[in-house]
Amino acid sequence: MHELIAWIDTAADAGWLRPIDRALAQFVQAHRPADDPLIPLSAALVSHQLGRGHICMDLAALATTPDEQLALPPEHADATVARPSALLAGVDADDWRERLLASDAVDTGDGNAPLVIDGSRLYLRRYWAYEQAVASALGQRLGVERPPPEPVREALERYFGPGDGNADWQRIAAALAVDARFTVISGGPGTGKTTTVARLLAVVQERRIAASGAPLRVHLAAPTGKAAARLGESLRSTFGALPCPEPVRDALPNEVTTVHRLLGARADTRGFRHHRHNPLHTDLVVLDEASMVDLELMAALLDALPASARLILLGDKDQLASVEAGAVLGDLCAGAEIPGYGEATRAWLAHAANTPDLPGDRRGGLAEHIALLRHSYRFDAGSGIGRLAGAVNAGDGIAAREALAGAHEDVAWRAVADADDPAFARMLTDGYADYLSLLRDGTAAPAELLTAFNRFRVLCATRQGPWGVARINQLAEEALRAHGLAAASDGWYSGRPVMVTRNDRRLGLYNGDVGIALPAPDSPRLRVYFEGAPGEAPRAVLPSRLTAVETVFAMTVHKSQGSEFDHVAMVLPEHPGPLLTRELLYTGITRARRALTLLGADPEVLVTASTRRIHRASGLAQALQHYVGNLMSPGGVEEHSS
Repeated sequence: MHELIAWIDTAADAGWLRPIDRALAQFVQAHRPADDPLIPLSAALVSHQLGRGHICMDLAALATTPDEQLALPPEHADATVARPSALLAGVDADDWRERLLASDAVDTGDGNAPLVIDGSRLYLRRYWAYEQAVASALGQRLGVERPPPEPVREALERYFGPGDGNADWQRIAAALAVDARFTVISGGPGTGKTTTVARLLAVVQERRIAASGAPLRVHLAAPTGKAAARLGESLRSTFGALPCPEPVRDALPNEVTTVHRLLGARADTRGFRHHRHNPLHTDLVVLDEASMVDLELMAALLDALPASARLILLGDKDQLASVEAGAVLGDLCAGAEIPGYGEATRAWLAHAANTPDLPGDRRGGLAEHIALLRHSYRFDAGSGIGRLAGAVNAGDGIAAREALAGAHEDVAWRAVADADDPAFARMLTDGYADYLSLLRDGTAAPAELLTAFNRFRVLCATRQGPWGVARINQLAEEALRAHGLAAASDGWYSGRPVMVTRNDRRLGLYNGDVGIALPAPDSPRLRVYFEGAPGEAPRAVLPSRLTAVETVFAMTVHKSQGSEFDHVAMVLPEHPGPLLTRELLYTGITRARRALTLLGADPEVLVTASTRRIHRASGLAQALQHYVGNLMSPGGVEEHSS
């Protein structure tokens, strides 16, 4: 057996490659016979990279720095699993590409081979097709004929107040989106994304009703039930304060759904009820928390969107990308820190948005459709959370150390030797004190308990290990039992909080929904109560019907996206690792509204991790260039992995 083929088996047996990675290599080897063992190895590696969130495998980067790109974990850096650099010694990108193209397992997208080569990027065919579909759909939505500026200015002043001539990015974002078929509005916590879109919806409905007498059909969506509920609550609060005429107020949407529910997800399949042959009946879709949306889901949404419909993406480009493969929002917003509006748009914004001296370059194209909100109304200059989040997001380890050491009331570092440290157990019981008090009292309604529980959360970087979710949840349950609040078992008990880990359309529950097990009012049998729709009581579900849930005193930072808590306790592992990155830290820190406690053995772990970035390999920016030519920003997307 050739050493490359043997390596696939060794790496899979060691747990570094997944069974599906090895299976794909075996399929290519068996059904697409070739004398070159680099072909099945490439199949295994591109599948492995997909599992790590990469849409493709960049041959140029991999041939240059294979150990960095493939990120072989330290525990596998022994004699049983050869380092990728040894495996690929002597292979350069050009040679690799030629050898791939010589195999009938690979084509350039014009056949039906399982692998596609595009430039220096190797894809599984399905994900190459998703990327091309997203690029095509977005490319067709770029470019906009701006309306006369004065009516737009009047509408913006009605809902955003009079401008002062300075760059008000909320107003600029709304102006850019007034007649555009595609807009991205990105910003960190507290920058007013939902406030902006609420006022924008009033502007576009007012203009539409004045022009045609009928409002736009608007749909609001988010990736998770929790994110949908938060968006709905925030929008309703903002809508109530707007100076809308009655017809406009009646036209403002009052329902937010998950993307899967909007598209009509089909149980036990990857398909949806709505697609290009049965499109959504909509004129405008607003998608919140877009950083959480993977490439496959974005392709499905765009496939179901009528050609005439508008799309607005809201999100924080600096948050962690989706759990599944792709980083669509990050790819689209590459270089967005510097505005890139063309001369005509800048002149139009000077009148429509009252911003005569808008800074930035003149790239145009995709940049014309992106607005970055830059001022946080939640964290002032003296906020420890704001300073720490900003330092981490900038990759400034020194500033992060200073923010952590500063005398900020909202940020604290608590040194704990390990998760078994009694100080950690005290932190758990202190954090959940309100929830435990209500649980002990026994008279609180499920809605009250859910509210109390969701004020605090422990966030972890990993699922396993001494600082992982599994271990922290075990310690939390032990603390409950010490207070007489949990049965001494590993099963269901009153007060057990759980999170749904897989969509269950039969029950109307979605990945990320949180519920609490409590006795039913008329029976000692437990029910699990999940938050209902706004204005509705929590829904009760029998525990026996829940097939995919886990205890959630602690959750991963990834799972916390779309949620916010008054107080967040984020535990840091003893040593920096490949999962502990700037994006993960920034996402965890910004889940905290009022207080953040960081726990670990050494605060320098945070400082070191803030300098590490995640880069997901993708060709979306280049694919968009193909559709819009020089209209696309030339900045591109970094295509390597830390």
